[in-house]
Amino acid sequence: MLIRTEIGVDAAGIDSLLKRSFATSAEAELVQQLREDGLLTLGVVATDDEGQVLGYAAFSPVTLQGEDRNWVALAPLAVDESVRKQGIAKQLVYEGLDSLNEFSYSAVVVLGDPEFYNPLGFEPAARHGLHCRWLGSEAAFQVYKLADDAFTGAEGLIAFSEPFNRFD
Repeated sequence: MLIRTEIGVDAAGIDSLLKRSFATSAEAELVQQLREDGLLTLGVVATDDEGQVLGYAAFSPVTLQGEDRNWVALAPLAVDESVRKQGIAKQLVYEGLDSLNEFSYSAVVVLGDPEFYNPLGFEPAARHGLHCRWLGSEAAFQVYKLADDAFTGAEGLIAFSEPFNRFD
């Protein structure tokens, strides 16, 4: 399994993976829209020896109280059912965090299962006075600090990129 930054030829495989991995095509449409709008900060893929995409993690910009603080959201994250429970999702997240850190991003937010994200270093966003607009998501709204000063003066509403609003 190779974990790397996505390249153009991966788009069809990513689309196929997302359509297989989720109940609807919303995640595939989201990634396509992020890509078209130039809002895909980073995409990380897991491929097999033949280059087939078996895992994917997307990162896109978010704002805090309307301000760009060099933060990104992690969504979606998908691993093909045939290779789940092998640590691929964790590898995708870590590869993404490493790359984002190299490019001086400050923090990553995610709306996901705390049992998965907490062991990776994510913590409840509410602990830092951070919230998102989706009701009932407080426990699942997590944040990961890349820069030491990421949470200095950080409090309020996190807004995801516009394409996320189309898929509520």
